[in-house]
Amino acid sequence: MGLLQPFSDGLKLVFKKQSYPCQSNFLIYYCYPIFMMVLSFMLWCLFFFFGEGLFMLVFLGVEVYWVMISGWYFNSNYVMLGAVRSVAQTISYEVSMALLALGVVFFIWEIWFSWFYNFSKKYFFLFFTVFGFWYISCLFETNRSPFDLAEGESELVSGFNIEYSSGGFAFIFLSEYMNILFMSTFTCILFWSADLSRLFFYIKVLGFWMGDKLMYMTWKSFLPISLNYLLIIISIF
Repeated sequence: MGLLQPFSDGLKLVFKKQSYPCQSNFLIYYCYPIFMMVLSFMLWCLFFFFGEGLFMLVFLGVEVYWVMISGWYFNSNYVMLGAVRSVAQTISYEVSMALLALGVVFFIWEIWFSWFYNFSKKYFFLFFTVFGFWYISCLFETNRSPFDLAEGESELVSGFNIEYSSGGFAFIFLSEYMNILFMSTFTCILFWSADLSRLFFYIKVLGFWMGDKLMYMTWKSFLPISLNYLLIIISIF
C-alpha cells in the first residue's frame, strides 16, 4: 500500500515553493546544490578514469570549500556554525584518511581501483589493522552519526542546509547519499575485495559526540596511528 508514498513525497518536495533568503548571495545560493550534485556524479565517474584513487582524495577535499563559501555568503548564524564545524572536522580527519589510503597504495604501488580489488582479494588480512580507523573516517566524510556535527539538528537546526527548500534541498541530500554509496563501494573494494553484486550494509544506531572529543580523537589517536602505519609500510617496501 505504501510503495508509491516515497514518489509522492518526492514530487511534493520538488514542487514546493522555492524561497530565497534576501540577505544571501543569489549566485552562491543556487549554484551550491548543483555543484554538490555534480561533484557526487564525478566521484562515481572515477571508476572509468586513470588514477582514480588520487582524484578521489582531491574531489573529497574540494567539497568542504563550498560548504565554507556557503556559510560565509548566506549570512545566517546556523549556516555559519555548520560551515565552521564542517571545516574543522574535515581538517581533523582528512590527514589521517589520506595517510591510510597512501599506506594501501605503498602496498601495491598503483592507484587504480581494479588493482585495489585484485590485491585485497588475495591479501585482505593485511588491512584488518586499519579497517576500523578507515570506517570511522568514512563516517566523518559522510557526516553520519555520531559525527554529524555539521548537521546537528538538536543544535543547529540542520546546519549548513537550513536555508534550502524544494529542489535545492533535494539536490543536497541526494548528493550526500550518493557519497555514502560511493564510500561504501570504495571501502568494499579496498578492504573486502567485493564488487557491486556483493555489497552489504550495516544499520546501527550510534550516539552523539561532542566537538571537543571528536577533535581530540582525530588529532591524538587517529593521526599518530595512521602516520605510524604509513611509516611502517614505507620501511618494509
